Amino acid sequence: MKLKKWLMSLLAILLLLALAAYAFRAPLAVAIAGRMAPQMMRGNAEAELPDGLHAGLCGAGSPMATNERNGPCTLVLAGKRLFVFDAGSGSSRTLGRMGFNQGKIEAIFLTHFHSDHIDGLGELMLQRWLAESNSQPVQVYGAPGVEQVVGGFMQAYGQDQHYRVTHHGAEMVPPTGFGGQARPFVLDDKGRVVVLKDADLEIVAFLVDHGPVHPAVGYRISYKGRSLVISGDTKKSAAVQREAQGVDLLIHEAMSMPMMAILQDGATQAGRPKLHQLLIDVMNYHSSPEEAAETARDAKVGYLLLNHVMPPLPLPGLVKAFLGGAQDIFSGKIRVGADGDFISLPAGSQQIDVSRRLTIG
Repeated sequence: MKLKKWLMSLLAILLLLALAAYAFRAPLAVAIAGRMAPQMMRGNAEAELPDGLHAGLCGAGSPMATNERNGPCTLVLAGKRLFVFDAGSGSSRTLGRMGFNQGKIEAIFLTHFHSDHIDGLGELMLQRWLAESNSQPVQVYGAPGVEQVVGGFMQAYGQDQHYRVTHHGAEMVPPTGFGGQARPFVLDDKGRVVVLKDADLEIVAFLVDHGPVHPAVGYRISYKGRSLVISGDTKKSAAVQREAQGVDLLIHEAMSMPMMAILQDGATQAGRPKLHQLLIDVMNYHSSPEEAAETARDAKVGYLLLNHVMPPLPLPGLVKAFLGGAQDIFSGKIRVGADGDFISLPAGSQQIDVSRRLTIG
């Protein structure tokens, strides 16, 4: 009987506490938000990372973007230097949610100019300008044509620039820091070019096969003995295999052909024959997970991270189905990427650390 009374009293106390918490949920939430605000504003996730080469998916998706996989975007940290490769929809927001300060972006590199790889560029350039009151525009590297892309976004955001300078003042938002500066590069007769190089860092662009999109490029990044390759959008490519020889990390696009066939059937059943044909067409200039695995195996890479995931994977069980036979081909670690995935390659070691960084929002 005493135990029963004690339990009843405990339940009553817990109920009262729950009712009190519910009644004061607004001030409690405000207090918690106040404690979180400094962390959200700090935006210096790189400070806690060891010296080395780090890569994160600020967008693991495709034109069929989802909440879990926004448009294509990869952040790369070489030491404390922050670079972004492609700028699909949601790139800027996801970078912030990963704890990185857009204002510290040193340069943006584009693989090609399909809309899903550039439709977040305007917002990313704007936030990079505002976040640190940058007085110089961000460098935007790409194949010839990058001038038109950057110039178009700057024109579209021109009125916004005027509003913000008028409102905040030139000291807070220097007009000279608005937008981007296009930095076109030309590939040599071997289909590659060193885009950026200094004592510790080298970034190479190389030609891939995404025809009729031409040129489309991938990138190889090397820093203090660690290396990674970003394939960009491509069919299975000998150039990707060449550049990825012995790298620690290969970030490779992937499209499940059987799952695309399901979407094609769905389009037919929905009475949308043109969509059906479009879904067939897109299959001829992308790589399957199995082909990405073959490239990783033959290049002897340390880790394979699949991005530009297509089609969407709305159900948990579809991730394994998406891989198909890739795990039978490549014996190393494979991950179907999602926004926030983060790979660290500390300098002076062979270590490959995998984590998730969507800690805010």
